[in-house]
Amino acid sequence: MTGESGDFVYRRGDGHAYAKVATALRSEELSGERDRLLWLQGKGILVPEVIDWHVAEDGACLVISAIEGVPAAALSAADLLQAWPSMARQLGALHALDTGQCPFDRSLAPMFARAADVVGRNAVNPDFLSDDERQTPATDLLARVERELAVRLEQEARDRVVCHGDPCMPNFMIDPQTLRCTGMIDVGRLGTADRYADLALMTANAGESWTGLDQAQRATAILFEALGITVPDLGRLDFYLRLDPLTWG
Repeated sequence: MTGESGDFVYRRGDGHAYAKVATALRSEELSGERDRLLWLQGKGILVPEVIDWHVAEDGACLVISAIEGVPAAALSAADLLQAWPSMARQLGALHALDTGQCPFDRSLAPMFARAADVVGRNAVNPDFLSDDERQTPATDLLARVERELAVRLEQEARDRVVCHGDPCMPNFMIDPQTLRCTGMIDVGRLGTADRYADLALMTANAGESWTGLDQAQRATAILFEALGITVPDLGRLDFYLRLDPLTWG
Protein backbone atom coordinates (compact mmCIF):
# COMPACT_ATOMS: atom_id res chain seq x y z
CA MET A 1 0.00 0.00 0.00
CA THR A 2 1.01 3.64 -0.30
CA GLY A 3 0.62 6.56 2.11
CA GLU A 4 -0.17 10.21 1.47
CA SER A 5 3.54 10.82 0.91
CA GLY A 6 3.69 8.30 -1.94
CA ASP A 7 6.00 5.96 -0.02
CA PHE A 8 5.32 2.25 -0.34
CA VAL A 9 4.42 0.58 2.96
CA TYR A 10 4.79 -3.17 3.54
CA ARG A 11 3.60 -5.11 6.56
CA ARG A 12 5.77 -7.98 7.79
CA GLY A 13 4.16 -11.41 7.72
CA ASP A 14 3.87 -11.62 11.50
CA GLY A 15 2.23 -8.19 11.63
CA HIS A 16 4.74 -6.81 14.13
CA ALA A 17 6.68 -4.51 11.80
CA TYR A 18 6.33 -2.30 8.75
CA ALA A 19 8.77 -1.23 6.07
CA LYS A 20 8.46 2.18 4.45
CA VAL A 21 10.22 2.43 1.09
CA ALA A 22 10.92 5.82 -0.50
CA THR A 23 12.37 6.80 -3.84
CA ALA A 24 15.68 8.64 -3.99
CA LEU A 25 13.78 11.93 -4.27
CA ARG A 26 12.07 11.26 -0.94
CA SER A 27 14.91 9.56 0.91
CA GLU A 28 15.74 12.71 2.86
CA GLU A 29 12.15 13.05 4.08
CA LEU A 30 12.07 9.41 5.15
CA SER A 31 15.33 9.84 7.03
CA GLY A 32 13.69 12.81 8.74
CA GLU A 33 10.91 10.55 9.99
CA ARG A 34 13.53 8.08 11.23
CA ASP A 35 15.33 10.85 13.14
CA ARG A 36 12.09 12.02 14.74
CA LEU A 37 11.19 8.52 15.87
CA LEU A 38 14.64 8.07 17.37
CA TRP A 39 14.38 11.40 19.19
CA LEU A 40 11.00 10.44 20.66
CA GLN A 41 12.24 7.16 22.15
CA GLY A 42 12.22 7.16 25.93
CA LYS A 43 10.12 10.32 26.20
CA GLY A 44 6.85 8.65 27.14
CA ILE A 45 5.25 9.12 23.73
CA LEU A 46 3.70 6.02 22.16
CA VAL A 47 5.25 5.79 18.68
CA PRO A 48 6.88 3.03 16.60
CA GLU A 49 10.46 2.00 17.33
CA VAL A 50 13.09 2.11 14.60
CA ILE A 51 14.21 -1.45 13.80
CA ASP A 52 16.38 -0.91 10.74
CA TRP A 53 17.39 1.63 8.12
CA HIS A 54 18.78 1.09 4.63
CA VAL A 55 19.77 3.67 2.03
CA ALA A 56 20.90 3.17 -1.56
CA GLU A 57 21.24 5.21 -4.72
CA ASP A 58 17.67 4.50 -5.80
CA GLY A 59 15.98 5.10 -2.44
CA ALA A 60 15.72 4.22 1.23
CA CYS A 61 13.87 1.81 3.51
CA LEU A 62 12.80 2.42 7.09
CA VAL A 63 11.72 -0.60 9.15
CA ILE A 64 9.63 0.21 12.23
CA SER A 65 7.66 -1.70 14.84
CA ALA A 66 3.90 -1.88 14.48
CA ILE A 67 1.60 -0.09 16.91
CA GLU A 68 -1.18 -2.43 17.98
CA GLY A 69 -4.74 -1.46 17.22
CA VAL A 70 -6.75 0.04 14.39
CA PRO A 71 -6.64 3.58 12.98
CA ALA A 72 -9.07 5.97 14.61
CA ALA A 73 -10.44 6.63 11.13
CA ALA A 74 -11.85 3.08 11.13
CA LEU A 75 -13.98 3.64 14.25
CA SER A 76 -17.67 4.46 14.36
CA ALA A 77 -18.54 7.93 15.59
CA ALA A 78 -19.62 6.56 18.98
CA ASP A 79 -16.41 4.56 19.42
CA LEU A 80 -14.25 7.47 18.28
CA LEU A 81 -15.85 9.72 20.87
CA GLN A 82 -15.09 7.13 23.55
CA ALA A 83 -11.46 6.89 22.38
CA TRP A 84 -11.12 10.65 22.05
CA PRO A 85 -10.01 11.51 25.64
CA SER A 86 -7.03 9.14 25.44
CA MET A 87 -6.15 10.54 22.01
CA ALA A 88 -6.25 14.06 23.46
CA ARG A 89 -4.02 13.01 26.35
CA GLN A 90 -1.48 11.46 23.99
CA LEU A 91 -1.34 14.63 21.91
CA GLY A 92 -1.07 16.64 25.12
CA ALA A 93 1.90 14.55 26.25
CA LEU A 94 3.63 15.32 22.96
CA HIS A 95 2.88 19.03 23.29
CA ALA A 96 4.31 18.99 26.82
CA LEU A 97 7.79 17.94 25.68
CA ASP A 98 10.58 20.50 26.07
CA THR A 99 10.72 22.59 22.89
CA GLY A 100 14.26 23.64 23.76
CA GLN A 101 15.38 20.05 23.39
CA CYS A 102 13.55 19.44 20.09
CA PRO A 103 15.85 19.79 17.06
CA PHE A 104 13.00 19.77 14.54
CA ASP A 105 11.34 22.93 13.26
CA ARG A 106 7.87 23.08 11.76
CA SER A 107 7.23 26.71 12.57
CA LEU A 108 5.04 29.09 10.66
CA ALA A 109 7.71 30.97 8.69
CA PRO A 110 9.12 27.90 6.86
CA MET A 111 5.64 26.41 6.48
CA PHE A 112 4.39 29.58 4.82
CA ALA A 113 7.46 29.54 2.57
CA ARG A 114 6.59 25.96 1.67
CA ALA A 115 3.03 26.98 0.88
CA ALA A 116 4.28 29.80 -1.33
CA ASP A 117 6.47 27.31 -3.20
CA VAL A 118 3.60 24.83 -3.68
CA VAL A 119 1.28 27.57 -4.92
CA GLY A 120 4.02 28.97 -7.16
CA ARG A 121 4.43 25.56 -8.79
CA ASN A 122 0.66 25.23 -9.18
CA ALA A 123 0.96 22.00 -7.19
CA VAL A 124 -1.82 22.43 -4.60
CA ASN A 125 -3.68 19.14 -4.15
CA PRO A 126 -7.40 19.93 -4.65
CA ASP A 127 -8.37 16.88 -2.59
CA PHE A 128 -7.17 18.72 0.52
CA LEU A 129 -9.33 21.81 -0.17
CA SER A 130 -12.94 22.46 0.77
CA ASP A 131 -15.53 22.77 -2.00
CA ASP A 132 -15.45 26.58 -1.76
CA GLU A 133 -11.66 26.70 -1.83
CA ARG A 134 -11.49 24.60 -4.98
CA GLN A 135 -13.29 27.41 -6.79
CA THR A 136 -10.78 30.01 -5.56
CA PRO A 137 -7.39 30.60 -7.24
CA ALA A 138 -4.57 29.21 -5.09
CA THR A 139 -2.84 32.60 -5.20
CA ASP A 140 -5.90 34.14 -3.52
CA LEU A 141 -5.90 31.40 -0.86
CA LEU A 142 -2.25 32.13 -0.13
CA ALA A 143 -2.85 35.88 0.00
CA ARG A 144 -5.64 35.36 2.53
CA VAL A 145 -3.24 33.44 4.75
CA GLU A 146 -0.49 36.03 4.30
CA ARG A 147 -2.72 38.85 5.56
CA GLU A 148 -2.76 37.19 9.00
CA LEU A 149 0.87 36.12 9.02
CA ALA A 150 2.28 38.83 11.30
CA VAL A 151 -0.23 38.30 14.11
CA ARG A 152 0.03 34.50 13.88
CA LEU A 153 3.84 34.69 14.11
CA GLU A 154 3.48 36.70 17.33
CA GLN A 155 1.09 34.11 18.77
CA GLU A 156 3.41 31.27 17.81
CA ALA A 157 6.29 32.91 19.67
CA ARG A 158 4.21 32.83 22.87
CA ASP A 159 2.71 29.34 22.50
CA ARG A 160 5.12 27.04 20.74
CA VAL A 161 5.09 23.29 21.45
CA VAL A 162 6.32 20.05 19.93
CA CYS A 163 3.65 19.31 17.33
CA HIS A 164 2.87 16.04 15.58
CA GLY A 165 2.37 17.90 12.32
CA ASP A 166 -0.33 15.61 10.92
CA PRO A 167 -2.60 14.45 13.79
CA CYS A 168 -5.36 13.11 11.54
CA MET A 169 -7.49 10.11 12.38
CA PRO A 170 -5.42 7.56 10.37
CA ASN A 171 -2.39 8.50 12.49
CA PHE A 172 -3.92 7.62 15.88
CA MET A 173 -3.98 3.90 16.68
CA ILE A 174 -6.76 2.60 18.93
CA ASP A 175 -7.30 -0.66 20.82
CA PRO A 176 -10.69 -1.78 19.42
CA GLN A 177 -11.56 -3.56 22.68
CA THR A 178 -10.73 -0.89 25.26
CA LEU A 179 -11.07 2.07 22.86
CA ARG A 180 -7.91 3.64 24.23
CA CYS A 181 -5.17 5.23 22.15
CA THR A 182 -2.22 2.86 21.75
CA GLY A 183 0.03 5.33 19.94
CA MET A 184 0.61 7.71 17.06
CA ILE A 185 2.26 7.04 13.71
CA ASP A 186 3.59 8.99 10.70
CA VAL A 187 5.62 11.59 12.60
CA GLY A 188 7.54 12.83 9.57
CA ARG A 189 6.19 16.35 10.06
CA LEU A 190 6.90 16.53 13.80
CA GLY A 191 8.52 19.75 14.98
CA THR A 192 8.07 22.85 17.11
CA ALA A 193 5.16 25.04 16.07
CA ASP A 194 2.01 26.74 17.33
CA ARG A 195 -0.12 24.08 19.05
CA TYR A 196 -3.08 25.26 16.97
CA ALA A 197 -1.46 23.81 13.86
CA ASP A 198 -2.15 20.38 15.39
CA LEU A 199 -5.51 21.27 16.90
CA ALA A 200 -6.89 22.57 13.61
CA LEU A 201 -6.04 19.38 11.75
CA MET A 202 -7.21 17.03 14.48
CA THR A 203 -10.62 18.65 14.93
CA ALA A 204 -11.23 19.18 11.21
CA ASN A 205 -10.26 15.65 10.17
CA ALA A 206 -12.36 14.11 12.94
CA GLY A 207 -15.29 16.07 11.57
CA GLU A 208 -15.52 13.51 8.78
CA SER A 209 -16.38 10.84 11.37
CA TRP A 210 -19.01 12.59 13.48
CA THR A 211 -22.66 11.98 12.72
CA GLY A 212 -23.95 15.03 14.56
CA LEU A 213 -22.92 18.52 15.66
CA ASP A 214 -23.21 17.50 19.30
CA GLN A 215 -20.43 14.92 18.87
CA ALA A 216 -18.13 17.46 17.21
CA GLN A 217 -18.76 20.00 19.97
CA ARG A 218 -18.20 17.42 22.70
CA ALA A 219 -14.94 16.26 21.10
CA THR A 220 -13.67 19.82 20.77
CA ALA A 221 -14.48 20.51 24.42
CA ILE A 222 -12.70 17.32 25.52
CA LEU A 223 -9.61 18.15 23.47
CA PHE A 224 -9.21 21.69 24.74
CA GLU A 225 -9.94 20.69 28.32
CA ALA A 226 -7.26 17.98 28.14
CA LEU A 227 -4.77 20.59 26.94
CA GLY A 228 -5.73 23.13 29.58
CA ILE A 229 -7.16 25.64 27.12
CA THR A 230 -10.20 27.33 28.64
CA VAL A 231 -11.09 29.61 25.71
CA PRO A 232 -10.27 28.17 22.27
CA ASP A 233 -8.98 30.70 19.73
CA LEU A 234 -11.24 29.98 16.77
CA GLY A 235 -9.34 32.44 14.57
CA ARG A 236 -6.12 30.50 14.99
CA LEU A 237 -7.91 27.24 14.28
CA ASP A 238 -9.27 28.66 11.04
CA PHE A 239 -5.90 30.12 10.02
CA TYR A 240 -4.00 26.85 10.31
CA LEU A 241 -6.80 24.94 8.66
CA ARG A 242 -6.48 27.25 5.65
CA LEU A 243 -2.68 27.09 5.59
CA ASP A 244 -2.20 23.33 5.81
CA PRO A 245 -3.72 22.30 2.43
CA LEU A 246 -1.30 24.66 0.69
CA THR A 247 1.76 22.91 2.14
CA TRP A 248 1.20 19.50 0.53
CA GLY A 249 2.71 19.31 -2.92
